[in-house]
Amino acid sequence: MRFFRLFKILRVVIFYGLDEFLFVRQQNGGLRCLLGILFFWRRLATPRAERLRRALETLGPIFVKFGQVLSTRRDLLSQDLADELARLQDRVPPFPAETAVRMIEASLKQPVSQLFASFECEPVASASVAQVHAATLPDGRKVAVKVLRPGILPVIESDLALLRTLAGWVEKFSADGRRLRPREVVAEFDKYLHDELDLMFEAGNASQLRRNFAGSEQLIVPEVFYDYCSREVLVLEWMDGIPVSQIDRLRAEGVDLKQLSKNGVEIFFTQVFRDGFFHADMHPGNILVTPQGQYIALDFGIVGALSDVDKRYLAINFLAFFNRDYLRVATAHIESGWVPADTRPEELASAVRTVCEPFFNKPLAQISFGLVLMRLFEVSRRFNVEIQPQLVLLQKTLLNIEGLGRQLDPELDLWQTAKPYLERWMNEQVGWRALLNNLRTEAPQWAALLPGLPRRINELVSHDPVPLLLKGYAGLLREQKKRNLWLGAISGMLGAAVLILLSQRF
Repeated sequence: MRFFRLFKILRVVIFYGLDEFLFVRQQNGGLRCLLGILFFWRRLATPRAERLRRALETLGPIFVKFGQVLSTRRDLLSQDLADELARLQDRVPPFPAETAVRMIEASLKQPVSQLFASFECEPVASASVAQVHAATLPDGRKVAVKVLRPGILPVIESDLALLRTLAGWVEKFSADGRRLRPREVVAEFDKYLHDELDLMFEAGNASQLRRNFAGSEQLIVPEVFYDYCSREVLVLEWMDGIPVSQIDRLRAEGVDLKQLSKNGVEIFFTQVFRDGFFHADMHPGNILVTPQGQYIALDFGIVGALSDVDKRYLAINFLAFFNRDYLRVATAHIESGWVPADTRPEELASAVRTVCEPFFNKPLAQISFGLVLMRLFEVSRRFNVEIQPQLVLLQKTLLNIEGLGRQLDPELDLWQTAKPYLERWMNEQVGWRALLNNLRTEAPQWAALLPGLPRRINELVSHDPVPLLLKGYAGLLREQKKRNLWLGAISGMLGAAVLILLSQRF
């Protein structure tokens, strides 16, 4: 099966003339001439951008999603490619409405005429995994009905199998393969993609994001109608708004684009650092804007989640970058385990400074984060930085946010917009507010532990306390990274107790 899928990919590449991209540097060389002779039957009068889009659509949902991400990176693409790939965001060819109706009725066990007061057969949007129809509930509320594409699972399984094989080859034969951990990255992609194929996961994601931003003046999340949902069908509150990519319409409505771009950055950092739960598919096709300047989020199939440890080290790294404290960037990477423990912080700091320093104090229009990432990749190769699979979605989302910010306000200073928010967040994590929050969080646990504390102390002193204290000290040191500064203080006291006992013994 994998061989046939690989064969199909090669056939599509040849049919649509994508070798024009692969061998662009040899356009006047012998290889280009040889390809022209071998494939003389091709008719490549269609513009290259349209051929690329049609090839990605032919290859299926994984490749369409790749094109969606590329479409947001106008700093890395020519104008014709960026404009054409943008059509992948919501204009993938739809499947027949009759098929959608059959799937809805089979999944919800009722005729569409009984489920909805009205149902529009013409889809309002068609994407790589599903398409959306407008409908009205019996009580008159307008809704969006999302229906999975039929037969999509076998195609995705085939593509994922091929990606796993390719990842294995990269890991085995590439010098960077083990450090990049491609198989783990593919496994993460596999998980999120399968979650996207179960629309009940998307329903839960939408509900969580809606709770997180309840009452927000910056972001609106539609309501989920669970009585009409299943694994194949999702019914959401209908949202009216202007696609965020239609800049002229936004201006005509009087939307403040500069403020809108700043709000987008703040929404991103709020999701990441306040909630540890973020929308990870933020391409322009999934975002609308109200005339009042509020964002409307759509399509919740892919979300990311971060642990407290991830959030802490990310915030430290961001703030260190903003303050140009490259030594702190280096030590944070070492403390988090992202680079080998024997790495010299001064050398890593010098390498990061070389990459990042030229890009500061410039507006977003003059900064290519794609170029920064490529340069940082060169640094990571030198210092054996391990790619963190749990952060892959975050990196992708950050690139999407950059692309969105570039379209809304080319002069946006992403660093200065994000820095005050991160400083507030760090103050809440390590200041007196953090102390109060930790006390509230830990109070139930202390209430359960304190009544039994005298008995445990008695058991401890009736035996040799040193091994037990050493074991507890080591355990608390491990937990300190996962919890809070109180555990660090307790582990320090246990360490002191061990030293006192040892000094009395010897």
